[in-house]
Amino acid sequence: MIRTIITPDKENISIDLPKAYIGKQIEVLVYAVDELNEVKNPKKKHSDFRGSLNLTDQQYKEFQQYIIDSRNEWERDI
Repeated sequence: MIRTIITPDKENISIDLPKAYIGKQIEVLVYAVDELNEVKNPKKKHSDFRGSLNLTDQQYKEFQQYIIDSRNEWERDI
């Protein structure tokens, strides 16, 4: 892979490709770096998701039983 950032001084840009790229599909992206919108996601803690499922008591019990059953399957001999 080749990645570079240039500052063009005219409307045309010429690209020299390595011989290994001849006959292959390549992707060319052109965008102004200052136009990028970077989204920064803050790190989330496990506790941030507490209560996210909004389960009823019965659904919670069934979910917990499913987890227990799933973990028990890990212990079986294959």
